[in-house]
Amino acid sequence: MVVGKTGRRQVLRASLLGSLAALTGCRPRRDDVVVADDATAVDALGIDDVAAAERLAGVSYTPSERQMIVDAIESQLATLEARRGFMPDNELAPALVFDPRPPGTSPTTVGRRSAILGDRGEPELPSNDADIAYASLASLGRWLRERTLTSRRLTAIYLDRLERLGPQLECVVTLTRELALAQADAADAELAAGKVRGPLHGIPWGAKDLLDTAGIETAWGAATHRGRTPERDAVVVRRLAEAGAVLVAKLSLGALAYGDRWYDGQTKNPWNVAEGSSGSSAGSGAAVAAGLVGFALGTETMGSIISPSMRNGVCGLRPSFGRVGRTGAMALCWSLDKIGPLTRHAEDSVAVLAAIDGADPDDPSSFDAPLAYDGTKHDPTTLAGVRIGIAPAWFSAHSKADAVEQRAVEQLRALGATLVELSLPDLPYEGMAPILTAEAAACFEDLTLEDRDDLLSWQGPHAWPNTWRTARFIPAVDLVQAQRLRRRVQQAVRETYASHDVVAMVSPSFSPLLAITNYTGYPSLTLRAGFIESPPRGLFGQAIDGPPRRVPHGITLYGRLMGEASLVRIGRALEHALGVARERPPVG
Repeated sequence: MVVGKTGRRQVLRASLLGSLAALTGCRPRRDDVVVADDATAVDALGIDDVAAAERLAGVSYTPSERQMIVDAIESQLATLEARRGFMPDNELAPALVFDPRPPGTSPTTVGRRSAILGDRGEPELPSNDADIAYASLASLGRWLRERTLTSRRLTAIYLDRLERLGPQLECVVTLTRELALAQADAADAELAAGKVRGPLHGIPWGAKDLLDTAGIETAWGAATHRGRTPERDAVVVRRLAEAGAVLVAKLSLGALAYGDRWYDGQTKNPWNVAEGSSGSSAGSGAAVAAGLVGFALGTETMGSIISPSMRNGVCGLRPSFGRVGRTGAMALCWSLDKIGPLTRHAEDSVAVLAAIDGADPDDPSSFDAPLAYDGTKHDPTTLAGVRIGIAPAWFSAHSKADAVEQRAVEQLRALGATLVELSLPDLPYEGMAPILTAEAAACFEDLTLEDRDDLLSWQGPHAWPNTWRTARFIPAVDLVQAQRLRRRVQQAVRETYASHDVVAMVSPSFSPLLAITNYTGYPSLTLRAGFIESPPRGLFGQAIDGPPRRVPHGITLYGRLMGEASLVRIGRALEHALGVARERPPVG
């Protein structure tokens, strides 16, 4: 007989999926397994199984070597069986952590962070609620501090828009009305008394629903985690509360941080509701673009801030890895996950980053690093003296979006920036992919082993369930070698910035730099560069059925490690020169 799901986990010798023999990709054959009453099992692992496994592992052994493997595999199976009894919570990170900083980096002083926004020349408080909702954080903060606008009124404006437009966009998971009004009243009382906590004091915001909120369900977009209600706030949620920001909503994400489909629907792009808003920070991108919140937090492992920022036409700042503590955020890949803001203007993003920035004692990958941005010290109409790297190979002359991207590049030149042609070393960058795949599979191993991955809304070759199954076929040696390649890529990226003396690189948002800088921990800033006529697009940017619509298209700046302030300076000037940031989507 064949053991069931629970039995298979208890008796790994009866399951080739948990061992070297797992590389055959087969479940135990009925005549291979004998199960006794005490749930012990004896398998019939033979040299044919090893030979089949070799094809997936990319190795070749002789018949005698295969027999030795069969004779010795018992001890390896025993260690795997022992470990399977340990199934930690998602929040427990591995003992080995990733540090993007070069060897010899000195510790930095705690608390060296500030963000001073420049004067945007905003008008006085508008009489129209929609104009208020779409205002920059700098303007909202000034009106709140001047007391021409109360946080209570501003919060009511956003709550109304969330209730009216949220269902159409399928971007709201939970409306936190009572909490929001209480925080707004507290902010008004402090501001009236002259106590100002910072530029975000009294401004409503939305949290991607993988950030824990005490007493509020946080289901990570997945049916598998419905009813999950944390007891404490994530570190970034707590820091924003301390900054006086007002939490008005938990926003949708693709199930377990992939795509824009979650357990209750598909989040829509407010510029074209026939298509999804991309993922996985889908709700954050849609809500910011549609003026439903002042700003939002998203997360990125491999494009989940960049992609929805592109699709929805907002500004996404992905910080350097380790800059922002992640305790209370769902882990997908401990050595790649990053938390960052999505805003409607480039400069606003650094105000949010300053509020959430800093080491977290419970996040072993986090550290303190200086952050000093002063928008009053730089003229937004010039980038004279700023050197920016560019590789012509990243830009396609055949792309419909090429005109928008090229205009952005020409605007950088017109602003006085020096564009330096460069290229990255020829390395097998795709060889780092097993790192993400293996870590993600480890994060949610329980779903795979218990067959609960079938409950996820997206099933297919590229969806999480199948990705996690195939991850079990990654040889351990190859995973270690992928980490060694990652170290070499870190060196290559650092040397490229240094040898060309550039503070940033500019490229299309989906160039090779997206993956390269995620694996090496470098920051990025995505901003709207213009508009294109495009049919609805699928998750991976492919055209799907539907009439073309005018939708935003962006460009991405990639900065040096801890170089977010320079990115924002460049982004602010480029945004000012392009003049396309203030146009609103047709929704609402």
